[in-house]
Amino acid sequence: MSPVAPVRESAAASSAPLVQARDLAKTFDVSAPWLNRVLERRPRQLLHAVDGVSFTIEKGQTLALVGESGCGKSTVARLLVGLYQPSRGSFSFDGQDAHSTYASRDGLKLRRRIQMIFQDPYASLNPRWKVEDIVGEPLKEHGLVTQAAQLKERVGELLQSVGLSPLDMVKYPHQFSGGQRQRISIARALATQPEFLVCDEPTSALDVSVQAQVLNIMKDLQRKHGLTYLFISHNLAVVRHVSDRVGVMYLGRLVELAGKHQLFGQPRHPYTRMLLDAIPKMHHTGHARTPVQGEVPNPLNPPTGCAFNPRCPFANERCRIERPVLLEFGGARVACHGVEEGRI
Repeated sequence: MSPVAPVRESAAASSAPLVQARDLAKTFDVSAPWLNRVLERRPRQLLHAVDGVSFTIEKGQTLALVGESGCGKSTVARLLVGLYQPSRGSFSFDGQDAHSTYASRDGLKLRRRIQMIFQDPYASLNPRWKVEDIVGEPLKEHGLVTQAAQLKERVGELLQSVGLSPLDMVKYPHQFSGGQRQRISIARALATQPEFLVCDEPTSALDVSVQAQVLNIMKDLQRKHGLTYLFISHNLAVVRHVSDRVGVMYLGRLVELAGKHQLFGQPRHPYTRMLLDAIPKMHHTGHARTPVQGEVPNPLNPPTGCAFNPRCPFANERCRIERPVLLEFGGARVACHGVEEGRI
């Protein structure tokens, strides 16, 4: 009987999602200095940038997080790669607690498996380093390459994998366009042969035509290497192209989480509907688009109940008092009293 147990265990482990975030939260203390607070009799101010976010990502899949600026998308990204410590909750990667592993001696091994592509290719590359140094740094840091000739060969292969030439390794970042710089960032992220890439709006600073090229490269790399992506964006057209599942965030919380086709075909949360109504549609040429109504509330003083209630046309008294939780509705998870009660 004893040999059977490990087989069952490994089968269960292999079926578990590669990425699991449970009740992730991050709070920042943005209070004035202590003396100012005492003299002006002001309380401490806490910003709940991320407030109880939970999701899973299967190996080889892409989860996209969307929402307006300031909703907490980038904070989630930084929590997953260990740039921030969570105030609450946990993040498991391949069955292990990632944040405790980051702080241990095995932290470097985990960082090899999880890499990040940043938003601004002009700010994320050291202008004083040549491309060979930029892309080669992770290889040297993780001890993957020890000889100079081997380093040049590997950097050349990485540049070719993102559509650049090995001859580009002697150049500096200022000699490249924005799209080429982002390709260099992708090559750097791929240097350690990671399994999970956290992409924080990797195409938002690029022209539309260049966006398509970079996105196609990322999709090709995903197919070739079986990569898993968390893709953060505010561009729903981009999200529709790259994602398998989509999470919609509002003021630090997930309000809807569903498969791509379900979310775009049958959005349930009023905020999701509002975002989709604002997208230009080819067959509606000449028709006025529905603008996203209202302003995002002050995150330091969010509304009581559902945070979206001041902008929601379906809000009632319950929405203003009671905060909704994510509930399952036909394969989608939605945090909305109106959907729960059948009003929407």
